[in-house]
Amino acid sequence: MKEYVPEALSNVAHLIIDTDKNKVPVAFMGIENNKLEMLFVASEYRGQGIGKKMLLHGIAKYGVNELAVNEDNPEASGFYEHIGFKVYQRNELDDQGKPYPVLYMRYEL
Repeated sequence: MKEYVPEALSNVAHLIIDTDKNKVPVAFMGIENNKLEMLFVASEYRGQGIGKKMLLHGIAKYGVNELAVNEDNPEASGFYEHIGFKVYQRNELDDQGKPYPVLYMRYEL
């Protein structure tokens, strides 16, 4: 995954970064054409509402209404479902053609 992040970051129209009180980045999200391309929160900051705050900001300001998540990451898919996203499609392969099932989700509130 690490090898794809620099390329992915350069291919998003909007990159939003959240920092801690010392201005150290703790989370970032990338948005392209109403689609959440990535949302990462440092593990020590998870469960504090940062991801939810960022995603709701993306929905409100950038019209985020679609995303893809690895099916093997139930914590992430559960988080998105909690926000209001619903699965509309499943693929056996990820975008790089690797055998990692992907769930495609749309915002439905």
